[in-house]
Amino acid sequence: MRIAPLLSNTLLSNAVSSSTFLLVALSLGSFPATSAGRSDPGANHAAMAASADAGHGTDASRQIIASAIANPARSDADRERDGRDHPGEVLALAGFGPGMTIADVFGGGGYYSEILSSVVGAQGKILLVNNPPYEAFAKKDLAVRLADGRLPNVVSSVVPSDAMALGASTLDGALIVMSYHDLYYADPEQGWPAIDAAQFIGQIATALKPGGTLLIIDHSARDDSGKSAAQSLHRIDEAFAIADFKSHGLALIGSSDVLRNKDDDRSLNVFDPAIRGKTDRFVHVYRKQ
Repeated sequence: MRIAPLLSNTLLSNAVSSSTFLLVALSLGSFPATSAGRSDPGANHAAMAASADAGHGTDASRQIIASAIANPARSDADRERDGRDHPGEVLALAGFGPGMTIADVFGGGGYYSEILSSVVGAQGKILLVNNPPYEAFAKKDLAVRLADGRLPNVVSSVVPSDAMALGASTLDGALIVMSYHDLYYADPEQGWPAIDAAQFIGQIATALKPGGTLLIIDHSARDDSGKSAAQSLHRIDEAFAIADFKSHGLALIGSSDVLRNKDDDRSLNVFDPAIRGKTDRFVHVYRKQ
């Protein structure tokens, strides 16, 4: 089945006080921020989590995200990708904000890590986590993106999939963008060993603080196909994903149709030229209970 947006579209305009709005603005106004502009990560996390419950960001959070996307330091290639991936709408749904620590898991070349580095500000941190195969695939992009310390609050690591060293209750948020299905894909001869999906997701669930959020974006497989299309098509069934994360104490709190494509019949491999870059994708936000 396809999951319709679950949340009300009512703005929580009173969720953030005027003082918090000021702190939010200051946290983005200069990077790195001065101590005068330091925000309270706990307060901002609560406010941004409330915005996720509303199905979109507050005006303050949306302005922060828009400013991050408009940053002139971003590359032309990233701006071209923006038209396909709609990061503004996606990140507003997730409720990420200033002062947070967020893990970009299997983040590849760091497209989302760079946007989020501005969103969380100097008092926040982005953990850009890749396993060796992903790092090899994205090595050139990473070298350019992280050159000369241009993203000082992004910490890049290359770790085994079964030992990501995320810790316990360390993360305000996490995201896995179009690579959750890879937990159910294996091709050892081509350098992609099988992953224990339950153990992998368990690491993220353990690392999230209570109330922390997980953003998942992935290529949609046909209904009732479970994980079977991951190997052949690099797709995964949306309903399977919901049950998978629920089994780890992560409850679905929001979804979006912003990356849907009704013309994708979900029968083609996502790398097929006929559909590449235009797949039907689901966007989910989960919260740790």
